[in-house]
Amino acid sequence: MDDTSMIRDLIATLPPDLPVLIAGPTASGKSALALAIAEAQGGVIVNADASQVYECWRVLTARPSVEEEARAPHHLYGHQPYDAPYSTGHWLREVLPILDGARPIIVGGTGLYFAALTEGLAHIPETKPEIRAAGDAMELAEMAAALDPETASRIDMANRARVQRAWEVEHSTGRSLATWQDDTAPPTLATDAFRGIVLDSPKDWLTPRIETRFDQMLQGGALDEARNMQDRFDLNLPSCRAIGAKEAMGVINGTLSHEQAVTSAVIATRQYAKRQRTWFRARMAGWHWIDAPGLAGD
Repeated sequence: MDDTSMIRDLIATLPPDLPVLIAGPTASGKSALALAIAEAQGGVIVNADASQVYECWRVLTARPSVEEEARAPHHLYGHQPYDAPYSTGHWLREVLPILDGARPIIVGGTGLYFAALTEGLAHIPETKPEIRAAGDAMELAEMAAALDPETASRIDMANRARVQRAWEVEHSTGRSLATWQDDTAPPTLATDAFRGIVLDSPKDWLTPRIETRFDQMLQGGALDEARNMQDRFDLNLPSCRAIGAKEAMGVINGTLSHEQAVTSAVIATRQYAKRQRTWFRARMAGWHWIDAPGLAGD
């Protein structure tokens, strides 16, 4: 069976009146599948990737192209300025009204976004600016050491943004993130109210795609994006911590060669994809797992 037949057969199993949630590691072909579903059954494509919300990176974060966006309605892509504070709570609040419209096809690799939608999200007060500034000035290891064991067991401890968020919550509210999560309200989408798909992407298949993609990004516009951000680049901003942003900026500034930038970004992307796969296995075991190489025809 070719990949076109596999996609057609998969789409035939999807009730056209239920939201579809598509998760998978970076470079696994999620966006292509979402677009195929939208064109076959209708609906709107909704971003669930934390890096793709920022206007400054289209090429670098593999956002859908202008041509792809013209083939189906797309929401929550590139709609935030580079310095906007944006959290899982912001994303969930923006998704809720979209659910009341045309059938949504929600696609991305940020597990916390999907968890907020299908498991519920704790309503934690906003972090005070002075506490955020203190967190920005701290080392990752220092913040990680200050977290309680239960919170540490629930988050990606290699992800600075997640660790800092947990540290900020405790220091802003006097309660651990785990405690807030335990008081979570019911989810927006119950288990039977959506169809969840995970693209199963073996390491030996995904790694060559990651290696090829970042090199293509640098040659296809990512360096222009970095050049446009050169005077505003700040690693304390979530937008500037997008994978590959630091490397692209290094090429622009002359501190990295093209080859060094590719090597560094590929390593970071592979590590991120590994964390994504671990998350999906732990939190989305009940979703429908699809063989990504088969869908991609590889």
